[in-house]
Amino acid sequence: MMADVHSKEVRSYNMSKIRSKDTKPELLVRKFLHANGFRYRLHVKDLPGKPDIVLPKYKTVIFVHGCFWHGHEGCRYYVVPKTNIEYWLPKIKKNICRDEMAEKALKLLGWSVITIWECELKNNLINFTLNTLIDKI
Repeated sequence: MMADVHSKEVRSYNMSKIRSKDTKPELLVRKFLHANGFRYRLHVKDLPGKPDIVLPKYKTVIFVHGCFWHGHEGCRYYVVPKTNIEYWLPKIKKNICRDEMAEKALKLLGWSVITIWECELKNNLINFTLNTLIDKI
């Protein structure tokens, strides 16, 4: 195992700046949906997985996943860190497992589940992703 390249204090500060709600990709999707007349709820606690966006009228939920945090296989933004692998791999695998369980539970409850990956909201794909989102809803 390689040692962390940052001190404990620097690493703690860096990690404290990472948000799980109101991320830039999530805000992009929310702004697009609102501009197109969709009304939604955010992070509904009584639904499995606390979906990022809930469209009750369409019985649809949307998860906006960060490629790194949710282990987006084959994505250039999902790179396993070279340091502290014993920490990161189990953490990311646990996130993937939790995502799968939440999706299954939501589908059993009759919800449609849409997952949008952070990389799908980058410059060259954003218009396609957002316009096909309306068709999926």
